[in-house]
Amino acid sequence: MQTTLGASVTFVGIGLHSGKPVRMVAHPAPAGHGIVFRRTDVTGVDPRIPALWDHVTPSKLCTLIVNADGVSVSTIEHIMAALAGLGIGNALIEIDGPEVPILDGSSAPFVKAIRRVGLRRLDADLRAIRVLHPVEVREGEAVARLEPAPTLEIDFAIDFADAAIGKQAKSLKMANGAFVRELMDSRTFCRQADVDFMRANGLALGGTYENAVVVDGAEVLSPGGLRHADEAVRHKMLDAMGDLALAGAPLMARYVGNRAGHALTNKLLRALFADPDAWIWETCSPEQAHRLPGAGVLRGSMAAR
Repeated sequence: MQTTLGASVTFVGIGLHSGKPVRMVAHPAPAGHGIVFRRTDVTGVDPRIPALWDHVTPSKLCTLIVNADGVSVSTIEHIMAALAGLGIGNALIEIDGPEVPILDGSSAPFVKAIRRVGLRRLDADLRAIRVLHPVEVREGEAVARLEPAPTLEIDFAIDFADAAIGKQAKSLKMANGAFVRELMDSRTFCRQADVDFMRANGLALGGTYENAVVVDGAEVLSPGGLRHADEAVRHKMLDAMGDLALAGAPLMARYVGNRAGHALTNKLLRALFADPDAWIWETCSPEQAHRLPGAGVLRGSMAAR
């Protein structure tokens, strides 16, 4: 069945790129509502922005959605990953600014808060998107591909010159609480040189060494070091989870990303939906639903986080 939040949840923080304070409240929503953001600081135009692939517009270093009136919300990928990882397909997210709070740079604060209020099942069948044949997009050395699979799988590889990151690869089936156990606490990351460049260009104004992993060559500058030896590739998988959630329904597919980012994943979704022979809607049986992200997420899977 479709699900929503058990109750409203409030998040207060600052935007990673704007540096501005923001208050965001995620509310329960009815079946078929989907994930929709609503800008509470906007008047005179439509304040609602559906969290869907065809509302994404090009943006530096994050995922930005915009509606027909030009109202936008950015850096939505971490809250979208949290909702997808918990199997939540319906929510109204009210926000009083243009950017989702970065919190600790991962999805963990979102997941933990939502877990405290629980989930509510809705009286409507859950539908998923089944990928029927491979779809691939490329930009230079970066590749993103979707292949048929019975559940969402994410296979990611990265290659950075900094020795603190280097070459990393990881593959996960996203059922049975895998997102909560393996990915949710992995933070966004960048190089110190990137921080200097972004600050000089008016970006990352809310970034700190606590809400991002900052590396310089072989050195990790953030206090406490890494949460995982391969935290960087895990975070790229987290981002992919959030960006794929903009399909509007769970994907039955294997996602393969090599040096891919937000823009390329969105380009992949656009290629998928542009090919009517590449996918179908499928009403999930209980057995199929059990294989989707969010199924089997128990409080025990949050241990030691």
